[in-house]
Formats: sequence, C-alpha cells, structure tokens
Amino acid sequence: MDAPPPVEYAVAVERYLAAAGLGDGSRRVYRIALDTWAWALADRPVPAGPARRRARPPVLPLALLDHPSAADRLRTAVHRRSAGTDPRTLNRELSTLRAALSWWRARGWILTDPADGLRPLPLPAPGTGPAPLTAEQLRALFALRVPLREQLLWRLLHESGAPVETVLALDVDDLDLPHRRTHPTAPPLTWQAGTARLLPLHLAGRTAGPLLLTDRRAPATTPAADRCPHTHRARLSYRRAAELFTTHTPDHTLRQLRPARRRLP
Repeated sequence: MDAPPPVEYAVAVERYLAAAGLGDGSRRVYRIALDTWAWALADRPVPAGPARRRARPPVLPLALLDHPSAADRLRTAVHRRSAGTDPRTLNRELSTLRAALSWWRARGWILTDPADGLRPLPLPAPGTGPAPLTAEQLRALFALRVPLREQLLWRLLHESGAPVETVLALDVDDLDLPHRRTHPTAPPLTWQAGTARLLPLHLAGRTAGPLLLTDRRAPATTPAADRCPHTHRARLSYRRAAELFTTHTPDHTLRQLRPARRRLP
C-alpha cells in the first residue's frame, strides 16, 4: 500500500530525493535548491552565503504550492535573486524545482504547477558575467573544511586564472611541480604557493591519468584518457565540480574564482 501523501513540503522533498536515484553529493545540491524555494514560498528572504547551508528552511504545508499566491511568490523570488545570483545557478535551481513539482503532481500530491510561468534566465554573453569573488569572499571560501580535491581545484582555478574546462582537462604528467607550471606540451598554466602545497598531497604517488578524479570507479565505457590507471576512477566533470562548489557557496559559481583582469596602463 502506498504511503499517504505528505503534509509538509520538507517531507515531500525528502521523498522526491529518495526516489530520484541521486548520489550523496547531488542529493545535497538538490536539497539546497529545493530548500531555497521554501524561503520564497514563505515570502522570506533567502539567507546569503555560507549561512544558507546552515539555515533551517521554514516549515510549510505542501498544499501552499496550490495556493493562488504561490506563482507570484516564486516569480518575486526569481526577480530578487537574479540581482545577485549567477544565471546558471538560478536556472539550475529552477530546473530542480520543476522536476520535483512534476514528480509531486504525477502522484496527486499537488494539482497545479506554480512554476509554469517561469522561464530560464538569459545567460551572459561570452566575456561577461558575475564579478570575481572579493578578497574577503575568497578568504572565507579557502577557510572552509572541504575535501582535498575541492581545495586544490579552487586554489588552482584562482591562482592560475585558467578556465574551468582547462583545469579539469589536466593530466598528472602535464605538471612541472618544481617550477609551479605545466610542461610545454600542455596548456600554459602557472600557480602559486597554495596550489604548490596541495598538489603533492593530492597526487599521493600518482604519476599518470587525470589530475582531478571522481569519487567512484569509472564505468567500463569511460575512455582510457579519462580514467586513472592507479585508482580506476574517472576524470571529474564540469557538472560535478559545479555541483560540489554550489554545495558550499550556493550563490556563486566556479567561474568567479578567476581573478579580475588587470587593465593595462
């Protein structure tokens, strides 16, 4: 016999996440996104920065999604958050909400779709976008207690100024560790003391394969170039790296780690 429909929004969120077949990291990211919309439905501002991860969302009845005011509340929340949130992040959170709403409607828990009128935000043109993180924001980010892989990725992105895709494509044998740079056959990158301190700890004797790896063994279909010959784990993807970053800094993106370009005199 099916369980009775949940009364609370938070319970509905947990049931959706349990049925979605997500890994632990993705489940955390989805929960953060869905909790964010709880603040909007309660007509309360979303906590900013790291405080957002620790804040407990308001307790709401799931039936509030069928209230005539729900669509306006979500629309207002999108408008407010668009001023300070990267469009990619906001669009990803909207997509998560739509998926949950569709799942709940299919089970008859709600009857309407309050997100039906919401459209993805336009993405910035190449070369534009949110400002790089400030010195204060960087200090707070680098002080977080996160796995070594995340520490390295974030430091390397900031210190090298390289695009995320370039850093994720690096292999271990691309690195010239003593000189804090890549070899001539690899994309030209240099880094500073923070990255230099973390790299030997991260590599732990690995001499080949992707620099940054997933937590799980690579599927059999993974190309050899994207599989570590020592651990048999796969190369870390941009999508997964972005999800991990969003878990710790919900209002920012990996691309904001690149330092601001200095203007020539």
